[in-house]
Amino acid sequence: MEKIIFHIDVNSAFLSWEAVYRLAHCGEQLDLREAVSAVGGDTSLRHGIILAKSIPAKKYGIRTGEAIWQAKEKCPGLILVPPNYGLYERCSAAFMDILREYSDVVEQYSIDEAFIDMSASCHLFGTKEEAARQIRERIREELGFTVNIGISSNKLLAKMASDFRKPDRVHTLYPDEIQRKMWPLPVSELFFVGRATAKKLFSMGIRTIGELAVADPAWLKEILKKQGEVIWAFANGIDLSPVSAIPAANKGYGNSTTIPFDVEDVPMAKKVLLALSETLGERLRADKVSVSVVAVGIRYADLSYISHQKKLENPTNLTLELYRTACLLFEQLWDNRPIRHLGVHTNGAGGENFCRQMDLFDTTDYGKLAKIDRTVDCIRGQYGKDAVLRAGFLKQPVDHMCGGYPL
Repeated sequence: MEKIIFHIDVNSAFLSWEAVYRLAHCGEQLDLREAVSAVGGDTSLRHGIILAKSIPAKKYGIRTGEAIWQAKEKCPGLILVPPNYGLYERCSAAFMDILREYSDVVEQYSIDEAFIDMSASCHLFGTKEEAARQIRERIREELGFTVNIGISSNKLLAKMASDFRKPDRVHTLYPDEIQRKMWPLPVSELFFVGRATAKKLFSMGIRTIGELAVADPAWLKEILKKQGEVIWAFANGIDLSPVSAIPAANKGYGNSTTIPFDVEDVPMAKKVLLALSETLGERLRADKVSVSVVAVGIRYADLSYISHQKKLENPTNLTLELYRTACLLFEQLWDNRPIRHLGVHTNGAGGENFCRQMDLFDTTDYGKLAKIDRTVDCIRGQYGKDAVLRAGFLKQPVDHMCGGYPL
């Protein structure tokens, strides 16, 4: 059977979803997609980066991920709107629902993109290009936003194809089209080649994907290690990874937050760590997993970063146990400099049914803590996250469940 893989990518997702919602439900006349506009974080909370931009904004050199003040310098008239993550989750779900009507093998790659294996179902909708156009038109007509669709025989080439000219396009990149369509592109546009790798490749005299494709793979491996092999294969259109409808189980969970003010004392830092542990513990219990490694990361006011981790004697998903470990790691790490950003991260996730190793000197009632956590999760699930909070967060400048997407 011929392999037929589609990669579908929403054009300027957050901005498109904002535009469609405001036009359809808020009575706005201005289409953000046609203006010099962007979705950006709250500068008062120091989440001041560009999350998505319009095509007109791109002409001013505004880039996703750059600071809002930098974007404003490039275009003082930039229209900036705050993010609405709850809306984006709903738009993403509706987008995926349409894709699943065309194949039962849909892999959601991110909130705004997916791969579809159309090998077994494409013939039901016409040619490959006709099926892609039908999907593209249905999304535009039913949901109001546009997508790019790349078609090929594997995931890598389909993804590269969807990044060709935008918006609202269908592109192909079959193996016999690689030399003509992909090889002339700058090597920085190849999937898995980041800025640091691109800079290194430039210094090696490799500036296009084609030059990378004909380079000696052994030489690339010697300089770039495993990544050298991978990007050489990608440059030659080689990718054996299957489209998987079942997402791989998480091995690690994390949560972090940029604090609206510089934290300069231990009690306030620990409040932030507790708030992060609250959200993190709830996610672990919702997925019925426990973790065996906890790490804490600190980003200082000067943007330098440091982290440290600890392997637990017993896996856990208990909020207080996560918090106590995070506090221990924080005390080992912190050097008294002002803190801008804190994170609690975990690894070694596995099933929550395990036998806890008993300790004669530990009098903690873990069963009781587990019951408390489950009860609080249930109440918050039914009445909202603010239905129950610890007294220590009353009249405090820190949200009692911070980090992650504020839905």
